[in-house]
Amino acid sequence: MKPRVRVNRWFSLEGTTGIVTGGSSGLGLAMASRLAEAGARVHAFSRSGRAKNGGRHAGVMHHAIDVMRVSILTEAVGAIGRREGLDFVVHGAGVTTRAAFATGAAADWRQIQDVNVTAAAELSRSAYPFLKKSRHPGRILFITSMAAHLGFAEVVPYCASKAALLGLMRALAVEWAADGILVNSIAPGWFPTAMTARVMDAERRAKILARMPLHRFGRPDELAAAALFLLSPAATYVTGHDLAVDGGALAFGY
Repeated sequence: MKPRVRVNRWFSLEGTTGIVTGGSSGLGLAMASRLAEAGARVHAFSRSGRAKNGGRHAGVMHHAIDVMRVSILTEAVGAIGRREGLDFVVHGAGVTTRAAFATGAAADWRQIQDVNVTAAAELSRSAYPFLKKSRHPGRILFITSMAAHLGFAEVVPYCASKAALLGLMRALAVEWAADGILVNSIAPGWFPTAMTARVMDAERRAKILARMPLHRFGRPDELAAAALFLLSPAATYVTGHDLAVDGGALAFGY
């Protein structure tokens, strides 16, 4: 009789080192904490450089890094990579505003593209030489959105940025496959975060819940579990995939 395989080894990140941007609060902090619980050494980048709301985890090191400042971002990635190596990077940082596109500010457009797309690209580019040396293999994980697949009024720049991020993910998955780097993304549905609160009123909340088969918002730990799967030994044959964690919203017809 063959010995029983321990399931937890498929989801262990022991001996790995990674970076999570947007890791001070909300979904980013939940992901960073869950990955650390699985054994990873996690460097969390955020503008504040600290965990908010008492969410600090012993395995998560916080750094004050503004991802819009590309030179500082790439320097920090290089320093960690040279010192410790890198096995994964997660781009969880994201911003949006709510405004009619015809009257929206050009500065808002630039900021949203810079944080949501450009920072993801530069994080990946600077991590590349270290990820291809990973023994696990190297992983890149982007946080996209339902807005990469669906159109939403008054958040046009956000929809455009997440669609671009989805394209970046798929292209890197193809280009870097020969280097042993797996590139995937997660498309969250509606989770209660400070960012979603800025674009949601009572009417939009009712519409959102009505078009989700599960009729509830997601919990941060549910997204963090999906991130753990895509970065774990259980997902070594998954690349170029956008995993919807959305309560069935993208599947909903009428």
